[in-house]
Order: sequence, then C-alpha cells, then structure tokens
Amino acid sequence: MAEYLASIYGTEKDKVNCSFYFKIGACRHGERCSRKHVKPTFSQTMLIANMYRNANPEQSRLSLGEEQDTFDMFYEDVFTELASFGEVEEMIVCDNVGDHLVGNVYCQFRTEEDAGKAVESLNDRFYAGRPLYAELSPVTDFREACCRQNEISECNRGGFCNFMHLKHPSRSLRRDLQDGQRLTIREKRREARQRGDGERHRYEEDRRHTYTENTPGKHQGAYSSTVPEPMAM
Repeated sequence: MAEYLASIYGTEKDKVNCSFYFKIGACRHGERCSRKHVKPTFSQTMLIANMYRNANPEQSRLSLGEEQDTFDMFYEDVFTELASFGEVEEMIVCDNVGDHLVGNVYCQFRTEEDAGKAVESLNDRFYAGRPLYAELSPVTDFREACCRQNEISECNRGGFCNFMHLKHPSRSLRRDLQDGQRLTIREKRREARQRGDGERHRYEEDRRHTYTENTPGKHQGAYSSTVPEPMAM
C-alpha cells in the first residue's frame, strides 16, 4: 500500500495532494483547493509570485522589438540578482494571464542552500516599487510544468492555460548570461584555491616557526655530530 501511494504521489490519481501544485508550484484554486498543497521545506527551485508585469498586447504601444528589449532588461536584472546567491541552473518567466501564474518567476539553483538564501533575502525586498513574495517551490522539472501545445502554437486556452506558457529572453542575452555566470564561477573557484593555498602556506610557516622555537640548542643537550673528549680521571 505504501509503495502504491508513493507511486501516485503528485499525480492525477492522487486524491489527497494537488497534482497541479506539485507540478507547477501554483494552482488556480489557491487556498480553496480541495487537495493539499504541500509546501517544501527544502528545494532547489524558488518562486517569486507575480513579479513580471505582462504588457497587455491590446493596450501596449510598444512594437514587438521594443517589448522584447524591455523584457530582456527585466530578465537580465533578475537573473543577475539571483545569481548573486548561487549558481542558477535555469530561470523562467510565465507569460500566462491567470491569477495564479501571471508574471511568476521560477529559478532553479544548483543547491538547495542557495535557493533557501534567496527566498530569505528576497522576502524583505521590493522591485519596481512592489514587495516581493518568494517561496520554495516543489517544481523539479520545468518540462513537465510547461504547456507542450503552446510550444508548437496549438494551445487553445491561450494565456489562461493552467500549464506554464513561457516568455523567452533573446538567445543572445541568454547565452551572455550563461557565459558570464560560468566566468564568475571559475573566478570564484580560482580565488578559493588561492585562499586555500595561502592558508596552507601560513599553517606550514607557523608549524616551522613553532618547531624552531621549541627545539633545544646545544647548551640544552642537543645532539652533536662531534664526539666529546673523555673526562680526566
């Protein structure tokens, strides 16, 4: 029985836990959902809810190029800040318009510790004059959370779909951010090695200095390479 319950956990067959919350980290029913939303205490993934303000295409006066430039600036700004907490494996922004997904920013870090640090720090911060609401998310695989029909332009629910519709940064920006992060990580590792080498060197110098101070001189009975003359009787 226990094996069966474990096998269906977070799936549509699970009548206790919400499969949408498990896959997407958000549910259109919110707190009114008839199934449990189990919030993780540890996770590599964090969510900043409703952070990005989607432009209404019917009211926006921006061209497609200007809209992409505006989003790229947002994406770069947020990615750079999140990368200050640790290595970012993936960051996505939702383009949905449903209340539970609109403007959601998800970030998957390399370690759970980095995600936890980011959540703790960002909950005391503001962005564009609005408070941030960050939490750990149960999402582990963004491919399962995304709408596959939308990726091939065949989703008939549009922005109200309950699966993620992603807003993508330009390819050049994504590549530059990833390259910059790799360089930063390499530099931090090099600095850490240098600090480690310096600490080992100081430790060895301290040991030699301590040994020299504690080693007795010849007048204290130190060993000598010369044979002493016999005493006169």
